[in-house]
Amino acid sequence: MLAWLHKRAENVAAGMLAVMFLAFLLQIVFRYFFNFPVGWASELTVALWLWLVLWGAAFVVKENEEIRFDLLVGAVGRRPRIAMGIVAALALLVLYGASLKASFDYVTFMKVEKSSYLKVRMDWMFSIYLLFLVAILARYLWLLWQLVRGRDTLESDVTKASSGL
Repeated sequence: MLAWLHKRAENVAAGMLAVMFLAFLLQIVFRYFFNFPVGWASELTVALWLWLVLWGAAFVVKENEEIRFDLLVGAVGRRPRIAMGIVAALALLVLYGASLKASFDYVTFMKVEKSSYLKVRMDWMFSIYLLFLVAILARYLWLLWQLVRGRDTLESDVTKASSGL
């Protein structure tokens, strides 16, 4: 079931990328071939980029695919690596958790504003950040639970490194 949901999240990300690319091409065609710049295409491209980055970080990129500087984590043994993971997970949970209410307040406050060309309410535009926050909090709660149980989720094998393909 989780694998199916992950595939659907990838499908949504691919769809956003396709629409963003088409809007970008339309923007180029209208501007340089017809000398008629269209602002909605630029606005759509920026909005989809925002959504694509946060959607991907929340639902598509797996924990072991995240880019990180793991010189210290890779240089220590299993127990210190788990301890570092617990500290990092707790720090992220505290920081993101502390920002959740203020982020919610800000996003809901933005209902009074609309985008310039598409006339989309800005609370809808920024709502992806709340989804991102909740997904990251859930991910790091799960990671913390795994680390507390002694499972070394941070172990990396450089012989199995890949580009994710």
